[in-house]
Amino acid sequence: MDVAERLAARIGAQQVYTDTHVTSGYARDHAEWAPSGLPAAVVRPRHTEDVRAVVQVCAEMGVPLVGRGAGTGLAGAANASDGWAVVSFERMDRILSVDPVQQTATVQPGVVNGDLREHVAGHGLWYPPDPSSAPWSTIGGNVATNAGGLCCVKYGVTRDYVLGMEAVVGTGEVVRLGRTTAKGVTGYDLCGLMVGSEGTLGLVTEVTLGLRPLRRGGEHTVVGYFDSLARAGEAVAAVATAGITPSALELIDRFCLQAVDSWKNMGLSAEGEVLLLARSDRPGGAGEQEAEDILECFRAQGAVYAVRSTDAEEAEALFAARRLAYPALARLGSVLTEDVCVPKAAVPEMLARVEEAGRRFDTPIGNIAHAGDGNLHPLFVVAPGDEEARARAEKAFAVVVEQALELGGTITGEHGVGLLKKDSAAKELGSEVLGMHRAVKAALDPAGIFNPGKVF
Repeated sequence: MDVAERLAARIGAQQVYTDTHVTSGYARDHAEWAPSGLPAAVVRPRHTEDVRAVVQVCAEMGVPLVGRGAGTGLAGAANASDGWAVVSFERMDRILSVDPVQQTATVQPGVVNGDLREHVAGHGLWYPPDPSSAPWSTIGGNVATNAGGLCCVKYGVTRDYVLGMEAVVGTGEVVRLGRTTAKGVTGYDLCGLMVGSEGTLGLVTEVTLGLRPLRRGGEHTVVGYFDSLARAGEAVAAVATAGITPSALELIDRFCLQAVDSWKNMGLSAEGEVLLLARSDRPGGAGEQEAEDILECFRAQGAVYAVRSTDAEEAEALFAARRLAYPALARLGSVLTEDVCVPKAAVPEMLARVEEAGRRFDTPIGNIAHAGDGNLHPLFVVAPGDEEARARAEKAFAVVVEQALELGGTITGEHGVGLLKKDSAAKELGSEVLGMHRAVKAALDPAGIFNPGKVF
């Protein structure tokens, strides 16, 4: 029997798909420039025991497997190679429980981020991590990549909210990691280790997440246009220096704004070269004052136009434009997405170096960023079929990664290493720490079946 036949015999043919019209659609994520192959089988489990059976079969046969959420990743972490098994969690999409007293939710990995946020709001609770893909990305995928989002500057990333989980590890055993209590320090933090592991250590089948009380007050939005990336970067640094922690501080440049305008006709690109969007969610007069302080920082750093938005719909439209930047650029050609993160004080210098890389390699680069925490997303756009332009963009991409490391940053703030940044990850980690990573993987994945060839 081949792997598909063995899987069908164990968990039922109705959960195993081999038609290439189906399997090809599960072969890759949104990282256009990362390689992929054709899976031998796609499995859509309904229960943890199904997942356990899949792991056991793949371990017995030595067949690699990769877990998949909605496929919104941007580093190739969910990409399969020829002959692999893909485990899609789309059918494991139940919110199992919400505890308003403990302020937790326990969910299956296929639950969509935005659906969870809407559901817990009905209990007066809030799940903060909000990647731009929140309307489509799943909690399992968010856990695999330790996803961030627009409000992570103040409220943190996925790891900060994962309390416990159920997972299937390389022995085929189902284990529970972490806790459901507010505190707990028993043993190593193996739950935290799984978050951001990009599916290389096991398959997560259930997650318990910490929640916050639903924010009741309105948000105050501050808009600032600047004539250069460098000036916008200085404004970001000024906000941090002033001791202000906004609930969002986002950057989007003219190139991206024009792409959004041409698609959605929103009229956002007329005022300047770079737009900064900031928000304060502090209640009452404290929020009013914080917004005024942010506005003053923008003006002091030379904003060509800066104002507090008094129109809630207009403010939402501006943040919608920020979320639409990536798909807007994708309409122009193939997009290679960067994800470096640098210390906040280094944001102006890093933005200047991104601009220089674009000039040096004659590559159009759009810039969006979670600027408030130094997480920059330069977007390299290449016309379809232009191989020379693609080669230049790849060189610019590599230089931007090197520059981030030189400034004391990291090669990825939230998208993960996947296939695109393995060499850079080795440089950042160093040989001894890389050896520690490999030792952990060997211990938890003795058969070497979980997403081999990714991360390192």
